[in-house]
Amino acid sequence: MNPNHVITIDQEVKFMNTQMKKPPKLLHKSAGYDYCCIFRVPQSLFEINREAYQPQIVSIGPYHHGNKHLEMIEEHKWRYLDDLIQRTGNSIGYFMKMIVSMQDEIRQSYSESIDHFSANDLAKMMVLDGFFLIELFRKVGKLVETKDDPIFRMVWVSPFLMRDLLKIENQIPFFVLQMLFDESKDGSKPDDRTLSTLILEFFNYTVDRKKEILNEHKNTKGKHLLDFFRKSFINPKEQNPVPTFDISKNSYLKLIPPANKLKIVGVTFKASHEPDSFLDIEFRNGVLSIPQINMDDFYSSFFLNCIAFELCYFHCSKHITTYVVFMGCLMNTSTDVGVLSEDKIIENYFGTDKELAKFFKSVGKDVAFNIKDNYLTGLFVEVNEYCENGWHVHLAGFKHTYFESPWAAVSAFAAFLLLCFAGLQTFYTVYQYYKAKKE
Repeated sequence: MNPNHVITIDQEVKFMNTQMKKPPKLLHKSAGYDYCCIFRVPQSLFEINREAYQPQIVSIGPYHHGNKHLEMIEEHKWRYLDDLIQRTGNSIGYFMKMIVSMQDEIRQSYSESIDHFSANDLAKMMVLDGFFLIELFRKVGKLVETKDDPIFRMVWVSPFLMRDLLKIENQIPFFVLQMLFDESKDGSKPDDRTLSTLILEFFNYTVDRKKEILNEHKNTKGKHLLDFFRKSFINPKEQNPVPTFDISKNSYLKLIPPANKLKIVGVTFKASHEPDSFLDIEFRNGVLSIPQINMDDFYSSFFLNCIAFELCYFHCSKHITTYVVFMGCLMNTSTDVGVLSEDKIIENYFGTDKELAKFFKSVGKDVAFNIKDNYLTGLFVEVNEYCENGWHVHLAGFKHTYFESPWAAVSAFAAFLLLCFAGLQTFYTVYQYYKAKKE
């Protein structure tokens, strides 16, 4: 900049007036509305685990469109589209025109401006990506033959693919998927399965769930694939119980101690092996029942992206965030992870016990968690109240101190015998004294 050039007040005012008229591009002013649901990951979360949010083999939607390292699957999208067009007989133009007519609604679904895509470019992307997903679901659901499809034959592809499809930045609106699915049904092969059912069957190869759950969510809708799959773990009939206490004055409404400390004060852990959802946690009579979960790369990626979505999207429940905070409370150290592993609550395929504890601690550190308003509020109160009151706390502490190991038990028993002998000796001494006195 020329030091001799002086910007006048009028020039500054003109610049400021121009800036005020420019709409935000990195975060739309409408990003807080219900219809805006596809976001960029906040930087604070992105720094924790970059790979968890970045697609590894496939791009869905505009945010990662055209990335060089995603070209392999991008080429197969065209093959899938050709198969569908040949099978249904509808032209590409038929679907393109439908998407163009929906472009305003599609653009409003993204928190970041995608105006650099023309109407036709946006429609081409939605058709290509949308039908790629739908054909994947149909192939797994046996509605379409897979033959020797390399995407299914190469076993390394599937794990990456399933994780990529549930990443917050890698989404297209669910209403686009639903429209493309409805308009591309094969009338010669009638099938009563919904798009939702096919999606759940697809992911059931990674997350094995009861068939009743699939039926229960056959008409569930989401804002996009990630939101739909997140919702499938939440009981549609669930109503958060109204607390029977004054939340603002309840001293027990705080985070709970880690698993090892809970065990010391008498809490028993029990694994639920056939729950409807990993969210179904209960506490009764000192027993904390937690559904068994296989912690692996899929679940860690899914949790991170759900938390990012729940942080960004105001109009949804915070069930996954609450669950991760709860598990983070229990697993403060590797010792705590060991406690849950011994009780078959955690099957650790993520890494070492120390790495798993670090994962939950780092994830829960920067999340916005409202302890007064979540589906486990009552449980936090009940656990803390149990830990601080009652005879069982003292009994459990005594058992932990004196009977935690065989040597401690032997020492305690020896001390007890010595105490008994000392008591007997005192008794006989006093007895002999009074007996002699009477004589």
